[in-house]
Amino acid sequence: MKRLKLYLLFFCLALCLPLSFVIWRTYAGVAQEELGQLRFFAETRLDEMEQELAELVRREEGRSVEEYGHSLAPVDQGAQPSPLADPPRETFILGYLQNNPDGSLQTPLVADLRQVPASRRALVDRLQEANRIFNQKKYALLSGAEPEKPAPVLEKKEAPRQKGFADRYLATSPGKLAKESLGQKSVRVEELTPGQAANIAKDEGWRSTESADAARMASSMGEREESARTRQEQAPAPAPPAMAAGAAPAVQLPVTEAQSRFQVEIAPLQSVFIDDQRVFIFRRVVINDRILRQGFVLQLVPFLEHLARTHFDPHPMANFTRLHLSVSRPSQFEDPAPEAGPVVAARTFPAPFNFMHAAVSGSGAPPSPARRLLNAALIALVAIMILGLLAIYQSVQTVVDLSERRSQFVSAVTHELKTPLTNIRMYVEMLEQGIAATPEREQTYLGIIGSESARLSRLINNVLELSRLEKKQRQVNMQPGRLEEVLAEVRAVMAPKLAQEGFELIVQADSLLEFAFDREALLQILINLVENSIKFGRTASQRRITISARIEGEEARIAVADTGPGIAKGALKKVFDDFYRADNALTRTTSGTGIGLALVRKLTQAMGGRVAAANNAGSGCTITVSLPFNARGSA
Repeated sequence: MKRLKLYLLFFCLALCLPLSFVIWRTYAGVAQEELGQLRFFAETRLDEMEQELAELVRREEGRSVEEYGHSLAPVDQGAQPSPLADPPRETFILGYLQNNPDGSLQTPLVADLRQVPASRRALVDRLQEANRIFNQKKYALLSGAEPEKPAPVLEKKEAPRQKGFADRYLATSPGKLAKESLGQKSVRVEELTPGQAANIAKDEGWRSTESADAARMASSMGEREESARTRQEQAPAPAPPAMAAGAAPAVQLPVTEAQSRFQVEIAPLQSVFIDDQRVFIFRRVVINDRILRQGFVLQLVPFLEHLARTHFDPHPMANFTRLHLSVSRPSQFEDPAPEAGPVVAARTFPAPFNFMHAAVSGSGAPPSPARRLLNAALIALVAIMILGLLAIYQSVQTVVDLSERRSQFVSAVTHELKTPLTNIRMYVEMLEQGIAATPEREQTYLGIIGSESARLSRLINNVLELSRLEKKQRQVNMQPGRLEEVLAEVRAVMAPKLAQEGFELIVQADSLLEFAFDREALLQILINLVENSIKFGRTASQRRITISARIEGEEARIAVADTGPGIAKGALKKVFDDFYRADNALTRTTSGTGIGLALVRKLTQAMGGRVAAANNAGSGCTITVSLPFNARGSA
């Protein structure tokens, strides 16, 4: 049995190791699939943010250059107000402004900076402050002072992307990977009428040429100020035309007779930090070699909150992931670093918003339906394996136990056959030698020889009967009969043995109607039960065996009760197994083959009945045989 356990243990290990590897790889694949799904939808959120930024850039790049004035160029119907004359609808845009070549401010919010309405004074003051800081940044470059450097952008180093959920369905666009700008990538050229150009040039700063410092400043920023300054010095200074009363003086732009329209060069949008909370996003406009900067002041805190509130917070993924928005310079409003958890998607937006970074992190993705199915399949597989191994172990243990009991049965049968043969032989020799001096003693010896012969005959019959039942060669002969006749025969057969052992047999059977049973099988059942009670009740203080019979419903119940030591509780169901003997002090000192009760069960089942054992309230046990009372005919 120990070797069997070692074999089963080795089999379990040999099966569990590859199975564990398969399960681990399967769960790893499911986890990668879940992460791929999470990454796909996180990238979708970032794509929507980028799409809004792109729409904002396209809107601003599509504006006419004259919209940054308070009114548009006069047409037949009269002057029209600029679309930017009202404060911006978006809370994250502080306002629109135009930085003139001399650094002065022009905003579409007011027609004249010297006459600002009280309702817009605070907003215009903030725009003037932003314009002043922007000018300082330009002049810092010209004066040779070290300009303020934005904090370096910390590039997130990501592991090489593994193909997952989206890659099996969508091909990554090469254009998307190479995108560096949300809007136009190079300078575009438009044309303005002289009236539109004059409408833009209302600021007094246009009447003088830009200083050399301004030209060098623009050149250091990548602009075309140097060549513009050279051409401007060679051209005569224009005289301002007559202006309407109360209006700012306009500038007469140099226009030759052959020139009826102006070419305007408009550069892509770019961004410059005003301070920690504001960014000036502008475009460079070149009109007749003079450079303006038109754009808007973006408030970072409301803008980041708007992106998160619009594109991330309303979605369910906000419950198990975190959006981290940041800019490329430190500030007090920057969100804290993402909590512990892998970054599933990260992006630095293209210009002019290349100062903004977004990252989505999460400690885990929602379980996919595949994981639930895998868990159920794994539980079922483990349960089947455990039950299968237990069944194999139990079956093998049963076979081993049966083999051991068979071996013990052979030894017991040898002993049981030897004992009556020895007694018979001994008493025959005593009769032959004339030791029995009286006829009474001879009769006693002959009675003992007869009893031992009957005992030997019953033992042989039991073995043969058990063998026929196992091979299904025993055919029961169900014939109507009366139970009283069988009980009387049992009393007659067992009388010598009962007298020899000092037992009292009590039969309590009412007058029962006839019913079908196998007479020989029932007789053998009752004799085996009485013999079993005699065998294990020899040491009892009261030696009494009671056979009772009654009808209950459709069953005839025959009970054999004794006053012996009873049966251990754990062995009540096992005593009817083949060759089974309870392991206790009594069985070790009592001879037996272990087939008596097994034969009782098999014969009872052959007649369509059942047998059960139960301990009495006092001493002894009761074995009940239940047979169908309405059986008729023969099997």
